[in-house]
Amino acid sequence: MNKPHILVIDDEPDIRSLIRDILEDEDYEVSTADSAVTAQQARHECRHDLILLDIWMPNTDGVTLLKDWSTSGDLSCPVIMMSGHGTVETAVEATRLGAYDFLEKPLSIAKLLLTIERALEAEKLKQENIDLKQYSNTIQEPLGSSPQIQQLLEQARRLGQHDTRILLTGEPGSGKETLARYIHEHSTRKQGPFIELNTGIITSHNALEEFFGREDGDSIHYGLLEKANHGTLFIDEIGDMDSETQHRLLSALESKSFQRIGGHEEVKADVRVIASTRRDLEEAIQNGQFRKDLYYLLNVACLHLPSLKDRKEDIPLLLDFYLQHYIKRENLPKRKFTIAAQQFLSDYTWLGNIRELRNVVQRLLILGIGDEIGLTEVKTTLGESARSVITSNDIPIFYDLPLKDARAQFEKAYLDYHLDQHKGSVTKLAETTGMERTHLYRKLHALGIEFKGKR
Repeated sequence: MNKPHILVIDDEPDIRSLIRDILEDEDYEVSTADSAVTAQQARHECRHDLILLDIWMPNTDGVTLLKDWSTSGDLSCPVIMMSGHGTVETAVEATRLGAYDFLEKPLSIAKLLLTIERALEAEKLKQENIDLKQYSNTIQEPLGSSPQIQQLLEQARRLGQHDTRILLTGEPGSGKETLARYIHEHSTRKQGPFIELNTGIITSHNALEEFFGREDGDSIHYGLLEKANHGTLFIDEIGDMDSETQHRLLSALESKSFQRIGGHEEVKADVRVIASTRRDLEEAIQNGQFRKDLYYLLNVACLHLPSLKDRKEDIPLLLDFYLQHYIKRENLPKRKFTIAAQQFLSDYTWLGNIRELRNVVQRLLILGIGDEIGLTEVKTTLGESARSVITSNDIPIFYDLPLKDARAQFEKAYLDYHLDQHKGSVTKLAETTGMERTHLYRKLHALGIEFKGKR
């Protein structure tokens, strides 16, 4: 269990020393500051879990300092105010500015420890609520029950007990994020945060700020490495990362420290990194698109997720899971697949893997009627049924379709994939595809691709 880090700000040395001794005896990590200036410096050095702030200090008093943090959006942890000359008005003002509580001096050790415990617990619940809202639309699907997947999950559980970096490979939509979360939940860091970044949806000019944060005067924007401190940072599609960010990330992982953009102090970060890629990184290294040293740093252990067509026995499980999930989440009428429809979908090629399967089930529930989802409805939703069959040479039969039909099949899968990558943003999809937005909207409607529900 990681120790909460508490910053004690008080201009009286005896009080700082006493509080520090008490808190360290209680197994907290403690930093101290004797003024607003040294407090700002301490906050630039690391991200604290709680701050004890004295009101009466020379130059800048505690309420003014709290107000500065509150108005600039830098109040990133609970603040407990302390004073030997406090008034009700002062306590009310401090609470209005965001302080968690107000303690009178001389401090009662029992009350101090109880207030700290409650403040940290309240912050934990607050963060859990934020995470719950953030991931309320994130589907924690099973990866499957096939022998390949069960072996993979066993390897993931073993790796979870060791703090090694892991590289996940596999086709788009094969479940790399789900596996990363599984590793985190079976690791010694499971009580810490799980932070995700898809490098494909950030631009090169803000990638460094996203990773490392930014300092603008006394204002601090915390980056993903600090937010993931004592937890796991999952970097999705790391092969798309630009060269400058690769260089900075390599340095941060090697030294376990970094500087925020615009900052000068070294910030410590205890983070486990799990990265994923759909690309052949060794080929990218040969082409000068990926750093060899970063590749070997990340690739301590490598897990490969097979595509759905290589583990067809998992398809019925996934079909049923998503069927029940969307029925409950969107309050849709109950429906079930006929045996013929399920068998057809089990033989389908699923070029988009689990992501495509999920989208198909959702469309069938939203657009369909009746208690059963039959073969004809499935074929209509998928387009030409021939695309779902694999030839003996492992070549999709839709290659034998007329060019117009085959192109429509490809466009549908292509646009569906990139729309998911961009979280339903048609603007970003237009940039990726090079299509004018009006034409793109018409294309999406013509192909029956839903984009509003992906946001």
